[in-house]
Amino acid sequence: MAMLPIKGVHIVRSKGRDYVYAWRGGPRLKSEPGTDAFVQELAELRKGHVDGDRSKFRFLISSYKASDDWKGLAPKSRANWTPFLDKLDKRFGDTSILAFDRPLIRVPIRQWRDQMKHTPRQADMALQVLSRILSFGVAEGRLQNNACSGIPRIYKSNRADIIWTPADIAAIDTHSSREVMFAIRLAALTGLRKGDLLKLNWSHVKEHSIEISTGKSSNRKTTLIPIYRELRELLSEIPVRSTRILTNQKGHPWQTGFNASYRPYKLKAGLDHLHFHDLRGTAATRMYLAGLTIREIAHMFTWSEDQVEKLINVYVRKDELILDRIRRIDELEARTPTVKPAVKPSA
Repeated sequence: MAMLPIKGVHIVRSKGRDYVYAWRGGPRLKSEPGTDAFVQELAELRKGHVDGDRSKFRFLISSYKASDDWKGLAPKSRANWTPFLDKLDKRFGDTSILAFDRPLIRVPIRQWRDQMKHTPRQADMALQVLSRILSFGVAEGRLQNNACSGIPRIYKSNRADIIWTPADIAAIDTHSSREVMFAIRLAALTGLRKGDLLKLNWSHVKEHSIEISTGKSSNRKTTLIPIYRELRELLSEIPVRSTRILTNQKGHPWQTGFNASYRPYKLKAGLDHLHFHDLRGTAATRMYLAGLTIREIAHMFTWSEDQVEKLINVYVRKDELILDRIRRIDELEARTPTVKPAVKPSA
């Protein structure tokens, strides 16, 4: 390896290869020496290693960024989290790591989080990033506890009782391409999240069910979706143009262009208040009407039974109750003899 000596950088030669480390005992650099990427990576790793002080929280941040956990995140997640890592370094970088094992650290953590409470989702993401670093610190033996545990989130959104109605699906169908409609209809019948839906392969379709490990569980859980009549008919309607079930108009699997195609159709249909995710509620009501129990639906959708019960009460049982009342009123009228008004004698 031809590279100029860099103070502090440790090089190990093994089996004919040179391995470069940010410092002796430190993380290995992945970038090619001499490149801009190498310089940037080294600077990032050394940011928390100033003067060899491993007792500060800044060192835990840099260690996390060199970990397999960080590298295992999706590129989009790393891009979203990096600004929060910078904010954490600015606020807590010089704080002792051991301070995060003291109960009172929760006070400055909440104060830091609450500085962003005007954007609740961002504030919660900031707390999530900090929690991930502290969990890393626990796993590395630097901490005993995660100080973020028990701190409630600010942003609360439960859309489990919001669904696309048949009228909504019909409205977007008048504007949408066939390929986008396949995705919408399949979501409404399976309840799969968009990420899982777009990676759904024909090999996931078994004789009686769709079996796929879900991305939300980091592929640790497999969901089984029964193939009922309407779902089977849709699957037979979708042309096989790839190993993936859903494809774009060119017959290629959707990559990053699905939202760009789907959103204009939704706006034209006047459905901006609905999210693609709300199709899960549509699927839940269909499955209930198809005979699945509330417990089965809750297990399949990873919702609480109370959430499913609320949805069913709003969109299914309401109509059942109204129809039952109409039936009873009609039966009462049928049993009540009609009394004709008396005819007054003419004067």
